[in-house]
Amino acid sequence: MTDTMLEVAFDYPQLQSIGLNQTVVNQLYTLDEQPALPAALLRVTEIQRDCLTLHDGHEEHNARVLPRLAEALHARATALAVGDWVIAETNALGERWVCQQLPPATHLARRANDGRRQPLASNVDTALLVMGLDMDFNPRRLERYVAFTRAAGVTAVVVLTKADISPDAQDKQTLLQTRLPADTPILAINGLDAATRQMLAPWLGAGQTLVVLGSSGAGKSTLTNTLSEAEMQATGGVRKGDGRGRHTTTARSLHRLPGSACIIDTPGLRTWRPDTDEAGINAGFDDIEQLAAHCHFRDCQHQDEPGCAVRDAVSPDRLHNYHKLIREARRGQQTALERKAETARWKAIGKAGAARSREKRGG
Repeated sequence: MTDTMLEVAFDYPQLQSIGLNQTVVNQLYTLDEQPALPAALLRVTEIQRDCLTLHDGHEEHNARVLPRLAEALHARATALAVGDWVIAETNALGERWVCQQLPPATHLARRANDGRRQPLASNVDTALLVMGLDMDFNPRRLERYVAFTRAAGVTAVVVLTKADISPDAQDKQTLLQTRLPADTPILAINGLDAATRQMLAPWLGAGQTLVVLGSSGAGKSTLTNTLSEAEMQATGGVRKGDGRGRHTTTARSLHRLPGSACIIDTPGLRTWRPDTDEAGINAGFDDIEQLAAHCHFRDCQHQDEPGCAVRDAVSPDRLHNYHKLIREARRGQQTALERKAETARWKAIGKAGAARSREKRGG
């Protein structure tokens, strides 16, 4: 054990109940500097503006982030997320200040319209991609979720809720099996049924961390409560007119499950723009990637090129979604100046087209 390790207090068995593993412990050897005050290893379980809730495996503690750490994270275009492991110092007044973040093993994030990265969760093993079998059902959206989750190195499990009130549940499940990667588990459940815990048991092992992702009203909080065997999160219904859900979860939060797994509940995702590159998108469309190896042209875009092996083998809707995500991924990798230049270029093209149309009309 190094001097760095000796300066950071932690109880392995106690923290193991909230997801600590040897990979996280090994990260302690990578600390850049020694804590200045008595410090401990803790996990972020909730973030409310400038206040964090940390857990030591036994109880929760309130803390704030040291300005120098906040500035360092901002410089890297990121921030702390629920699920992060952090080093927190305690001063003479008993106040806790987060001074360091351990590099997360996995990290889920999305891109805002201005290109900023918005963290969703860190150190996650499995993402439960929750979608209702009612008007919430949207295969394109699930393709996005699966692609982004796999790109982050997180196992994707599709959970279709409200199977008990959906007469076409089997047909929709079969449809997804033809569109999503073959190794993606797809489960149709009744989120209120205790049998759901048994269906998800393979991903609920001790030390595992899960995150539930999906739109409002899909049943994420209901699922969290069922897996927790307790009313951990408030739940709500959907609007009658369009089936859209009401926000009942307003902040991401980590909860302990029976059997020493953890689950992170999240607010509804209205949009999820990719925080990955083209290679990451291809990870969620491996059928297209495999077929592309047989295209006549190595740089085939699977649009109008002759000898394309993809167009006739993949449904037009799935291929359209793939092209859209590739465009979004490319835009997400651009700098602010590059995005501004591209916007100006398209505006110029639009103005030129409008001018030509006026000329043809003689005006």
